Amino acid sequence: MNKSTFFIIGQHAVIEALRNPKRKVLRVFLTEESKKNIHRKSPNKNLLEDVKVYFKTKKELDKYSTKENLLHQGYVAEVEHLEKPILKDFVKRNKDITFVCLDGVTDPRNIGSIIRSAASFNIDGILVKDRHFPNDSKLMYKAASGAIEYINIFEVANINSTLKNLKEKNFWVYGFDGNSEKDFTELDWKGNNVLLFGSEGSGMHQHTSKYADFLVKIDIDNKIESLNISNSASIVFHHLDLIKKKS
Repeated sequence: MNKSTFFIIGQHAVIEALRNPKRKVLRVFLTEESKKNIHRKSPNKNLLEDVKVYFKTKKELDKYSTKENLLHQGYVAEVEHLEKPILKDFVKRNKDITFVCLDGVTDPRNIGSIIRSAASFNIDGILVKDRHFPNDSKLMYKAASGAIEYINIFEVANINSTLKNLKEKNFWVYGFDGNSEKDFTELDWKGNNVLLFGSEGSGMHQHTSKYADFLVKIDIDNKIESLNISNSASIVFHHLDLIKKKS
């Protein structure tokens, strides 16, 4: 069965897609300069060897990015979706897992930035509601800056039932709530954990927050009301990565 295809734009998004052996890249549209740059960044392997390459001017490539008001940087690619990882298989094969769960987070730029930070700080996977995940969004791929090629994204039908099932498999669920009394750095962060983030506007859904074993916050100066969701996530991911490296 043929998979559906879509377009991604931007230097890092396209180059990392080309580097990923699991990603099928059908066509790339490049300027002469961007082709030279690909060869400079990968001198020992021809990333374009098995791909149809079309040379365009920057103006010709603008049609792929004008709607989203994005900079294509001279790189456009038509790609297929990656095979979706299976959550239960991953949990069975691994231990000391840290997942991120996005509850009501739908902005593609925020999701892309969270993906980038999660891959940077060794998060094991991201849980998203399948109907709300913008899996072919140019905005998300551009914000992720190629990191989407290096992280497991588990698209689930129901966030609540997924959290319930993970709790039954000895996962602790930590809901991030600015009104909590406990700072997240006060915890040990051992074993299997799920970091549950709600949307910036309304936070976690009430029925989803009930699955959190603990509610925690990021302690910020009280002059500032809140942080952007992607900034909050990066702070948490970095802290947990440091703990793992020290253990």
